[in-house]
Amino acid sequence: MSILVSNTPAWQALQQHQKQWTGVSLRHLFDADSSRFSTYSVENSGLLLDYSRNYLNAETRTLLLALAEQMQLSDWIKRLYQGDEVNHTEHRAALHMALRHRGNAVIRVNGKDVMPEVQSVLQRMKQFVTAVHQGEWRGFTGKRIESVVNIGIGGSDLGPVMVTRALKAYHIGGLRIHFVSNVDSTHLMETIAELNPETTLFIIASKTFSTQETMLNANSARDWFLSHAQNPAAVAQHFVAISTAKERVSAFGIDTKNMFEFWDWVGGRFSLWSAIGLPIALAIGMEQFEEFLHGAYLMDEHFYHAPFDENLPVLLGLIGVWNSSFLGAATQVILPYDFALEHLPAYLQQLKMESLGKRVTRHGDVVDYATCPIIWGAAGNNGQHAFYQLLHQGTHLIPADFIIAAHSQRPLGTHQAATLSNALAQILALMHGRNAEETQTALRASGLSEQEIVQQLSHRTFPGNQPSNTLLYQRLSPAILGALIALYEHKVFVQSVCWDLNPFDQWGVELGKQVANGLLPALLGQGQVTLPIDGSTQALLQRLAR
Repeated sequence: MSILVSNTPAWQALQQHQKQWTGVSLRHLFDADSSRFSTYSVENSGLLLDYSRNYLNAETRTLLLALAEQMQLSDWIKRLYQGDEVNHTEHRAALHMALRHRGNAVIRVNGKDVMPEVQSVLQRMKQFVTAVHQGEWRGFTGKRIESVVNIGIGGSDLGPVMVTRALKAYHIGGLRIHFVSNVDSTHLMETIAELNPETTLFIIASKTFSTQETMLNANSARDWFLSHAQNPAAVAQHFVAISTAKERVSAFGIDTKNMFEFWDWVGGRFSLWSAIGLPIALAIGMEQFEEFLHGAYLMDEHFYHAPFDENLPVLLGLIGVWNSSFLGAATQVILPYDFALEHLPAYLQQLKMESLGKRVTRHGDVVDYATCPIIWGAAGNNGQHAFYQLLHQGTHLIPADFIIAAHSQRPLGTHQAATLSNALAQILALMHGRNAEETQTALRASGLSEQEIVQQLSHRTFPGNQPSNTLLYQRLSPAILGALIALYEHKVFVQSVCWDLNPFDQWGVELGKQVANGLLPALLGQGQVTLPIDGSTQALLQRLAR
């Protein structure tokens, strides 16, 4: 059995240090230090990180950096970047950075330079995207492609959905991009109901071409298409694959010349930079897609080279460890005040909770400390009228990431000023709160009687002291979005090192798939359930079989 990080000097020093923060007011930190913003902010790759509204001081930062040093973060970053087997349970590298590398470096996995294959797939994507945009790729009746439907799930869906929506202002006209992920037939049926099979192209995204949900949707989409086309040979003009399973792709009816590969060193939730990003490239064009890759590359370079006390992913990751493992925050909220990022919270749910939702270390030992918080959130202004009540007056410590654009992708009158005023107000109010004395003054100014003030006082007092980070950029562009996503990817890696976790496997996901496959025959009336089930599951199966 290995030594848990909680038994190490750096961890125990942080535990002792945490006791100093009992009863500390965040507003008083600013009262005592007028230069707090400049001390606790850092900028790179078009992103400004303000982490001054956290329960930390110079000693906290020093101790967190000592934890990173103790856990050999520098060595782990080198191992990650040089293609070592950092995903030890699946015996794989995790080298998604190679997919967006913009230089001429040799990047090896198992001794093989992977960059020629990466560049080859990017070139094939470019040729395909150009052919679709210029009308060279046509459907079985000779008409241009007008609609693209990406069929995938998990990492083959969440990332492309989020990015395609976020960069809608950069879309090239003439194509409508749709996504189908849910195995519930409503998702597929409502999507294809609006489409013309003569002008629709389907992208089937599945590395093994055997993912249950994806292939069920893909087969149903093919049935719908053939009910109009009548000719199986026409499938090749309307379906392409993102996969490595040539035989299965060919058996489906797709010409393997139109199969775009990615590799086992690319994890699903880190795959949008690969051919999985094909719907993104079709939406915004290959030139803008490469700008997206370039933004991520800039953040990769920053993460690798910057000193840890000036390193955005390192600082963001260490703050996350501090909040979760030492301050007891069981949850974190993501609040983008840029409506283009409305799908970012859902994307980060997978990225962070699938990566860090682990209870055993790399060595298989059960941890005795909190790891990944529950990630949730929504577009900022909408959330204010939904769950911000809990943030302001609830009983939980809920750190927040506010993500703010100085300028809108689609400016209109005073809308952006209103958006920004709301964002800054919420950041201030959640930290500052409003104490009883301030509340009394406000209520008197509003004309309430002294009796009413007594009755209302506790209901209108706000404790504040909710910590937050603010990420600010000028305007959301492909490059800025690339940097933002890479920032969160690397933050996850930093936290995994500090918690001694493998962030690149997801065995909890696999268990659900196995059980579902064991139950499916009974639901189809094709046999009995062979796996052990409880009485409740048995009763539900019987009820559903009626």
